[in-house]
Amino acid sequence: MHKFTVTATQEIQADTAEEAALLMYQQLSKGPAPIYYSVTDETNVTTDLILDREKADEFAGVDHTADPGNW
Repeated sequence: MHKFTVTATQEIQADTAEEAALLMYQQLSKGPAPIYYSVTDETNVTTDLILDREKADEFAGVDHTADPGNW
């Protein structure tokens, strides 16, 4: 299995970095998950992704840990 670093990206206007992080946290606790991501693999190759919310919600609703292919 490979390792990836996934970063949710969203432009937020704030006075400080801490305020921006708090505003992001607030948004995550109130609304749907973000759909804009940057994904970096083990070789430091970064890919920017925009997820299809409908497909992402369908994927999130399935327990993928139960798949023997993940063991």
